[in-house]
Amino acid sequence: MSLVTRCPTCGTAFRVQRDQLAARSGAVRCGKCGNLFDGVSALVDDSAERLLALDPSPQLGLFDPSRRPPPGHRAAAEDPGPPPAFLTEQEPAPRRTWLWVLLSLIAAAGLLVQAYRYRSELTMLLPELRPALEVLCRSAGCDVPLPQNLLLVAMVSSDMHQDPEREGVVVFHALLRNNARFSQRFPVLQLTLTHDGKPVTRRLLGPVEYLRSAGASQRIAQGMPAGGEEALRIYLDSRAAKANGYRVCLYPRQCLESNE
Repeated sequence: MSLVTRCPTCGTAFRVQRDQLAARSGAVRCGKCGNLFDGVSALVDDSAERLLALDPSPQLGLFDPSRRPPPGHRAAAEDPGPPPAFLTEQEPAPRRTWLWVLLSLIAAAGLLVQAYRYRSELTMLLPELRPALEVLCRSAGCDVPLPQNLLLVAMVSSDMHQDPEREGVVVFHALLRNNARFSQRFPVLQLTLTHDGKPVTRRLLGPVEYLRSAGASQRIAQGMPAGGEEALRIYLDSRAAKANGYRVCLYPRQCLESNE
């Protein structure tokens, strides 16, 4: 945006730019008479000068020796005074880089603490992170526990019958399915033996008790694979209980839902 300033000596008006005024603290030289004057204090209303023939920028006459004012006049005009406030460049506020670095370190430490605390839950949301988390935990002397969401574990089928080879021993069969897209811990089963529909004894069965095949400890450590199934077989002595029925649930979720 251009401004209009008027030479106080010859009355000639010129168009000037803000950067031209700022370059020499507002001092400009008249391109017609060679007078050096304060271009800021001599600014005039642009609308009042539109009918006048404006000369080119006074910068064109800066290097014309014939247009230089007398020595005495030059000395009086070379002190334009302090520049106006809008031409003064304000120094930027000092950057508090150290504060941002400190806050960034605190935020990063907080994220690491949260990631460590909820590392098991992270593998539920992002199963692909488990290998990386296990590597990091091994270097830090920790482990990544298997998560568990019983809402995603289903007991597909179950039955119980007398063992044909041993009197008073019953065999319980069940099929578990992991419907999650991540590996999770084997659940605890609550098996209730009943007689004529009434509970006579109740027992909690962990994976160590119902996984008795070869390599059971390794399978327990690896957990139920995503989308995998597990067939269970449990032998129980029912002679003292005198039971003729059973109830089974995943402890504690399904048991609480069925008021077992």
